Amino acid sequence: MTPIIFHIDVNSAYLSWTAVEQLKNGAKVDLREIPSIIGGDQKSRRGVVLAKSPAAKRYGIRTGEPVANAFRKCPNLAMYPPDHKMYHEKSRMLMKYLRTFTEEIEQVSVDECYMNFTPIANRYQSPVDGAAEIKDGIKERFGFTVNIGISTNKLLAKMASDFRKPDRIHTLFPEEIQVKMWPLPIGELYMAGRSSVEVLKKLEINTIGDLAQSDPELIALHLKSHGRMLWEFANGRGTDIVQSEPEEAKGIGNSTTLREDAQTVEEVRPVFGELAKSVGRRLKKAGKKAGMVSMEIKYYDFRTLSHQAQLEKPSNDPQVLEETACTLFLEVWSGEPVRLLGIRTSKLSDESEPEQMTLFEWEPPKEPDEKHKKLKKAMDELNARFGDGAVMKASLMKKPEKVSQRKPGSTSSMQHLEKEDGQ
Repeated sequence: MTPIIFHIDVNSAYLSWTAVEQLKNGAKVDLREIPSIIGGDQKSRRGVVLAKSPAAKRYGIRTGEPVANAFRKCPNLAMYPPDHKMYHEKSRMLMKYLRTFTEEIEQVSVDECYMNFTPIANRYQSPVDGAAEIKDGIKERFGFTVNIGISTNKLLAKMASDFRKPDRIHTLFPEEIQVKMWPLPIGELYMAGRSSVEVLKKLEINTIGDLAQSDPELIALHLKSHGRMLWEFANGRGTDIVQSEPEEAKGIGNSTTLREDAQTVEEVRPVFGELAKSVGRRLKKAGKKAGMVSMEIKYYDFRTLSHQAQLEKPSNDPQVLEETACTLFLEVWSGEPVRLLGIRTSKLSDESEPEQMTLFEWEPPKEPDEKHKKLKKAMDELNARFGDGAVMKASLMKKPEKVSQRKPGSTSSMQHLEKEDGQ
């Protein structure tokens, strides 16, 4: 049976949830109908636009830009601070409701999730009918709206849900890609960040269709593995696996929110260095080594991305963790400002477990040459004549006890080295 995947996304979640809560408490104005944003104090680290109303969007206000910029574009803008506790409660209620349809829900952020509609598709005349029941039920029960994208994999469902908003249902099945997705500007493609778009435009790739029909080797030459991933996305290739149950936490990790968004590799590397030291210490304290390292990025606009790799052999060495995290970062970073970085380890094993050497570390025992063969034969003959141990290798002899006294004025080699270090 062909998989049917929904991507369900709350429209301007923070602003919608704030508006619903205000209306419930007697407010006369709906924030969704006026130029408004959810942000914070302009002097604080949270002084960016977290969510905007459709009216604010018409002024050119963008999610992630400084609040000060938004007020320059629209002086009469209404602004309210975020209430994360309330948002998490709204999110919890939404997910609980969606699970009345099916337990196969993968929540990917506070305001969006994937649903595997395949097992319940036979209850409805079409996937669109099922999506309509879910969408209208959310609006009636909770007072806010969602977009639902429908396709055969998660990528295309996500792309579909980003089409015209709010309160809409869109399909993007494989046979619709050329008509609905390929004409879109390249910047509309999922995970096509600002710097990637600039590179692609220099290659005269302006639409998603241009990228889909390009040579993937050429794209990878300019954007490495991230470019190949974008080429795959442009051709509609993605997974249809909805991870409904979170994997058991079997790893050790750490992450940090940066004081200022990092925009260069030079700013990122020392952060990974400190995270690697912290994770390495915790692994050693737990007596563990990691076989898998995962790197996490959160961009300036709160999009998150993770990338992982299997280590050649388990390790808790901070240098190994740091280098792996940096390599993973460079493979997928879009070039956009980064707000949070993290390192997580998994596939843990006991530090005391013997390590299996790799093929390149192992060397077969060398066949002794003719000289050593003759020497071994002579030693065997002498030991046979005068008794075992009469002749042995110097490395096997018992070391003599160290003499505790030295001649006056003598200097140990360690003292000599310390003197040289001090010069």
